[in-house]
Amino acid sequence: MCTVCGCGTASLMNAPAKEVQAEGVAGRAHSHSHDHDHDHDHDHDHGHSHDHGADHHHETAFAAIDFGNGLAGVSVPGLSQERTISIERDILAKNNAFADANRSRLREARVFAINLLSSPGSGKTSLLVRAITDLQDRWPMAVIEGDQQTSNDADRIRQTGARAVQINTGKGCHLDAHMVGHALEQVTLEPAGLLFIENVGNLVCPAAFDLGEACKVVVLSVTEGEDKPLKYPDMFAAADLMLLNKSDLLPHLDFDVDACLAAALRVNPRLQILTVSARSGEGLAAFYAWIEGRAAAALGPIARLA
Repeated sequence: MCTVCGCGTASLMNAPAKEVQAEGVAGRAHSHSHDHDHDHDHDHDHGHSHDHGADHHHETAFAAIDFGNGLAGVSVPGLSQERTISIERDILAKNNAFADANRSRLREARVFAINLLSSPGSGKTSLLVRAITDLQDRWPMAVIEGDQQTSNDADRIRQTGARAVQINTGKGCHLDAHMVGHALEQVTLEPAGLLFIENVGNLVCPAAFDLGEACKVVVLSVTEGEDKPLKYPDMFAAADLMLLNKSDLLPHLDFDVDACLAAALRVNPRLQILTVSARSGEGLAAFYAWIEGRAAAALGPIARLA
């Protein structure tokens, strides 16, 4: 869950207890809160007069205010760092139990699942439509769509002939494994198939939530800043592959590709990166080959993409 907004509470905390087998969560918990535990008041009587004459100058140092440097990596009003960590571990442990169940179900069905992540407007739905169109004669496919509202993206997917289930998260800013588990009950999973899970557009919260997927693919478009991986490091650190999308627009933009790739690799030296265009098709053959290799490794010789 996002400890600040509580967007994971409805799905995970209200799930029937019998569905959950809480497990320990290793590693740093995800959250993005604002704990103002500063133990000081705001009495601004400094013992001097604010005479703004010509000889009185205020020198201002513009420094970042870092609410992420505590033990929890976040700050939540009214919660200590220790309490924030405890809450987040509990939420993520429940999510991980559901994710493990999803992963077992997908493994038994011999389905390769990709968690597709990005900020809003990166073009991931267009990229997904193009991939389905190119691959549907060679690979059984299904899609789980995540958005706060509407079934617009699922409707677009269905126009390709692929099966799609829409999840609306309401005020929630990411999918969680409990939601995906319910969606799996409504989608037909064919053996040696491919399942795309298109997450809610958000480069923060979805990074922390395992959905039971085999891999995470983050989409970054060239219409975004090349420093995006440095601004949102958790997402790029969690990803297995980055697709730099909308490459057909590069001649019209002031976008430093080398700087972007360097930023991504600085966050995650093991990250694989492909430059693609859903419109022109550039780089998509390499993306499909990447899927084929990963699926074959996960599913065995039954996997096919040729």
